[in-house]
Amino acid sequence: MSRPAQKPAKRASHPSSPPETVSHIWLLKAIAFTVLAAFICGYITLCLLFYQGQWQLVLYPRRAATKPQNTENSWIHFGPDESATPQLTGIWLPAAPGTHYANITILFLPDGDGALSDFNPTLNRLHDLGLNIFAFDYRGYGYSADTHPNQRKMTQDADSAWNYLTTSRAIPARQIVPYGAGLGAALATHLAAIHPAIPALILDSPKGDLLATALRDPRSSLLPVRLLFHEHFPLAQPLATLPQPKLLISTDKSGSAPAAFRTASDPKLIVEFASPSETLYKQTLTRFLDQYLPLSPTRELVPSPVPLH
Repeated sequence: MSRPAQKPAKRASHPSSPPETVSHIWLLKAIAFTVLAAFICGYITLCLLFYQGQWQLVLYPRRAATKPQNTENSWIHFGPDESATPQLTGIWLPAAPGTHYANITILFLPDGDGALSDFNPTLNRLHDLGLNIFAFDYRGYGYSADTHPNQRKMTQDADSAWNYLTTSRAIPARQIVPYGAGLGAALATHLAAIHPAIPALILDSPKGDLLATALRDPRSSLLPVRLLFHEHFPLAQPLATLPQPKLLISTDKSGSAPAAFRTASDPKLIVEFASPSETLYKQTLTRFLDQYLPLSPTRELVPSPVPLH
């Protein structure tokens, strides 16, 4: 007799566990954190780009198409790098022997806009007075090495020009007068500060202390410019302590001289030209040089103790 088929035993039923869920608040916090981290990384990157490229806010170099060769035109290549390759190109304009100021050499430091060729009229006026002229392009400008300029490099270039005159040409420091135009005024002031033997200083339409310029630029409105900016080109503070005689020329049509002129130490001569005048310019230079620098090429250059008024 067959046994009745047994029914399969029923498994104990357990209540099913509810699926795990993620808190909406946690998701919102994670998204907010991700967005904040991306914003911080992007902002830091923007600050880094500004730090590296801020020279573009204050410097506007212009390159030349071809590099000049050494010719009778007196082109000079100097300032060698580690590979002994000259990085700077300048021009030497000697005074005719026996001329009025043949014992004085002007070290011309151009502005941070354009190139040296933009200052040919000024160089010609200075040379017409009977002065020796040495002028050059900073690295990144004109015929000099192709790189981006900045305050550090331009200061080094001014030092290289000084060393060229005092070593390669053996010109005594007491016979070299730095002439700074625009931003070159800050570099000329730097040279006068570290070389006390410099007899005098000429600043033409000077620019410097450029933090305010950077702050006005709309491209820097969202950045901590005061913390990141380093292209200052200091002018007012060093000018306030220089003992050398200073000729300070302003060509601002508004008739207001730069603030650095008012705080510059004595002796100083401040001249403001409301409109360009070649005659007044030459008269001003002559008055300044005659009062502070001897005229005879055979005499030493000794600054006069009489202050300018």
